[in-house]
This record gives sequence, C-alpha cells and structure tokens, in this order.
Amino acid sequence: MVVSDLSTRPSPGPTRTFGVEEELLLVHAETLEPAAVAEDAVRLHGLRTPDGAARVHEITRELQQEQIEVAGPPLTGLQEQVEAIRRGRFVADSAARRVGARVVALASPVAVGAPHLVPTPRFRRIREHFGLIADEQLTCGYHVHVGVGSREEGVAVLDRIRVWLPVLLALSANSPFWYGRETGFSSFRYQAWIRWPTAGPTDLFGSVEEHDRQRDDLLRCGVPMDLGMIYFDARLSARYPTVEIRIADVCQDPEQAGALAALVRGLVETAARQWQAGLPAPAIGAALLRTWSFQASRAGVEDELVRPTTGAPAPAADVVAELLDHVGPVLTEWGEFEAVASTVAGILRDGSGARRQRAAFARSGDPRDVVRAALEATHR
Repeated sequence: MVVSDLSTRPSPGPTRTFGVEEELLLVHAETLEPAAVAEDAVRLHGLRTPDGAARVHEITRELQQEQIEVAGPPLTGLQEQVEAIRRGRFVADSAARRVGARVVALASPVAVGAPHLVPTPRFRRIREHFGLIADEQLTCGYHVHVGVGSREEGVAVLDRIRVWLPVLLALSANSPFWYGRETGFSSFRYQAWIRWPTAGPTDLFGSVEEHDRQRDDLLRCGVPMDLGMIYFDARLSARYPTVEIRIADVCQDPEQAGALAALVRGLVETAARQWQAGLPAPAIGAALLRTWSFQASRAGVEDELVRPTTGAPAPAADVVAELLDHVGPVLTEWGEFEAVASTVAGILRDGSGARRQRAAFARSGDPRDVVRAALEATHR
C-alpha cells in the first residue's frame, strides 16, 4: 500500500531542480505530413540561432528523421518551467521552419506513412538488431529530470514513485492514432514503446548495489546494445545527478506539460521524504505494474484506472485525486498546489490530447485537421 503521511521536517522551498526533454514530431509546413528533415534542422540550428534562447535549450536528433528533441535547463519554479517549455518549442520550431517544417506535440504519427532512420552508425546497428520495432518506432515522449542528492536517494525515489507512474501516463495520453489508424488506446505510443526489451516498469531495487546488478545483468546479456538502451519508465540518469521519469506522452498544451513536470517533481520529493522517514516502498511487482500501465495507456482519463492504494479499478478522477493528495503537502508547501490542481482538473474535464485528437478527426475525417489543431495547441 502507498503511505502518504510523512513525519520528516519539510524543506524550506522548491529547491529541488527539474528540467524537461520533449520529443516533437516534424511535419511539412504546408501539407502537415511527417517531414524527414531532422538532420538538416539540427545542423542549421547549430550554425545560426534565432535568439539567445538557444544558449539554454539543446536541440538534438532522435532515431527518426521525422522527430526532434528539445531539452530545457534545470529550473526551480513552476511558471518558469512553463515558459521554458514554450521557449524550447519556439527554438525547435524556428529550426524546423528553416527547412520548411514545423514541430508539433503529437506523441505518435497520425497519417499513413513510414519514418526514415537518422543514419548514424549506432542507429543503423539498432535497426539491424531490432528490425520492425526500430522501423516503425516514431514516438514522442516527455521526459522529466528531477535532481537528487545521491544515487542512494535516486534508487530510493525510483522504488517509491513507480506505483504512481501509470497515473502520469493517463494524464499525458496524446496518441490515439498510429499511422492512419484509430488504435483504441489513448496512448498507443506507450504500447509501441514497450516493445523494446528493456522498456516498462522495473521491480524494486532496494539498494544501489541491486540496481547496478540488475543493470549490469541486462548489459551482459547483449540484448540492449548499450546503457542508453535501458529504457525503463523511470531510471537514474547516466549523464546528470537526476532521476529521469520517461513514461509520459509529450503533451500538446504547454501548461499541461508544466503541471505534469511539477507533479513529477512533487512525487520525487514526497518519495525522498518517505525514504528519509524510513517508510518502505510499496511491494508491487513489475508484472502487476505493467497491467496498470496497460490500463492507463488504453483508458487515459476517460475510464477507470487502477488505484495504487488498493490495486483495484476506480474512476480516473478518483485515482488522480489520490495522486494529488499524495503530493499535496509538498506542492502546497511550495505554493504550486492550486496551479497544478487547476490544470489537472482541466484535463479531467476536457480530456487530454487524445480526446482533442479524436474530436478533430471526428469533425472532418481528415488527419491534417488533427495535426492542424495540435499545432495550434503546441504553440499556444
């Protein structure tokens, strides 16, 4: 069971940093069809940037030419995080416009087609090794990095946040279509993503030593090609002193993206305080968590989710309310609760990106209208 009653002394304010990485779909500015221009956009962006924002936002390629990633700086304030997300999208869109494209916050391809691999040696090896999984993989996720004081704290946090990650997936769900087909899922990106052999939830680690043993066993078997292919829903970052929560779809609305990042940081802080207080991590196995994530991927916030405190289904609004209760003391202390709760209430009321995509398609039956509506929301 999940315990939220904390007895440790609260920290004085939101000093724990958080930063986001957004994977964004590249589409032709005129036709709105996927555009295989990532390499050119990143190269030209590096030669000449539109303004000083480029100094704090990193633009990089991903597996396919039809996507680009923008990474923002570590911050401590919710509103400055929202502004950084907007600014990062502006920087990425400016790079895309230079090659006749736009960036749009869609987590999966809406139109029929096939992606084009970025032809680096590593990506070519991935394609050779993983075949159709790599060929079809055009998914845009939302990764939140939250600072931790040590690897010990990081592992303790991973063990304690894992039961809440499916709720984050449900709130972010933004991928009901897959190459021209309605999938029946609110987040089909997640279903496509967990075909990778190391993707998905983890079992409890319990210690840094056990975390490293499990990681090394995966690398020793030779299936993941390198450390970068340890694709857990949440993991210790190999580059930064952070935990990286990777389960979410990229969100259309920047305000919703910012609120989701604040929820993640609140979860991390709450988990760290539980660990400091000696409270145990919920003893839920990875196989069971996988079913919870399946339900979140299918339903989003439109139906029932699995309640982490009981393991039984409940209306999505009730489960989300429990998440807010769980992180409420931290968010209240930091002055973020009202803003986050208001944004989350809007998702429950109006739906996530998945509902907006379906509504846009229902109006005309034209996938371009889905992209057009998402493009407007991306840069709102």
